[in-house]
Amino acid sequence: MSDPRLRALKTDITALACDAIVNAANESLLGGGGVDGAIHRAAGRELLAECRSLGACPTGSARITRGYALPARHVIHTVGPVWSGGDAGEARLLASCYRACFALAREHGLHSLAFPAVSCGVYGYPLRPAATIAVKEARSALAANQALESVTFACFSDDMLAIYQALLSAPARGD
Repeated sequence: MSDPRLRALKTDITALACDAIVNAANESLLGGGGVDGAIHRAAGRELLAECRSLGACPTGSARITRGYALPARHVIHTVGPVWSGGDAGEARLLASCYRACFALAREHGLHSLAFPAVSCGVYGYPLRPAATIAVKEARSALAANQALESVTFACFSDDMLAIYQALLSAPARGD
């Protein structure tokens, strides 16, 4: 049975009103392409100024800022791994991204989060394995943090939405 606190939507993450949206950032946190660029454009210049004050963010880590002009109150910036074939610790680093985001959510008393498919754009991480990690980490976070009310996976394509929906409807595995 699927957890009603977990959902996947085909949507623009920058339009979601929640406590925090997650940005698939680069280590500089100074904006880039894809979802990173879209979040920076939608949030406004103040986001870039706050990101400059944070310094770099290593791969597998996360930082939090205000949401500024976004409907989300906060942006959690996480740096996923670049896909190098799967033998360079990518799965461990990607799981660390999600754990770091959920830790910041707990620390800041956030109840609702929305994630893009971290590392699946220009970083080249294959979608199904990345989504599998994302769903597993979200289920663990929801089990460990009763204050967390919802986790949304913001999908930009029908194919991505189908993968997330299939994973969310499947029983949780104990991997």
